[in-house]
Amino acid sequence: MKITDVRVRLKDETKLKGIVSITIDGCFVVHDIKVIDGKDGLFISMPNKKTADGDHIDIAHPINTETRLELKTVILEAYQKALNDAKAE
Repeated sequence: MKITDVRVRLKDETKLKGIVSITIDGCFVVHDIKVIDGKDGLFISMPNKKTADGDHIDIAHPINTETRLELKTVILEAYQKALNDAKAE
């Protein structure tokens, strides 16, 4: 798997800091990955939906730790670049 594109929309909300779309292998897109500022720093939240009992379940997500770490690294690097570019303007 190769992440071929990352697009970041910056947000300036209390916890929500960005909404990200990634393209995988130039042929599959995942929208609405959130960059969240949590108590232990930034993390990503995969697209999810609320169930009838109030829980949230992921709609799309990596199935192993290695892929989750790769996604997190690439997304947070793109978020930081977008944030730096916005500050430079």
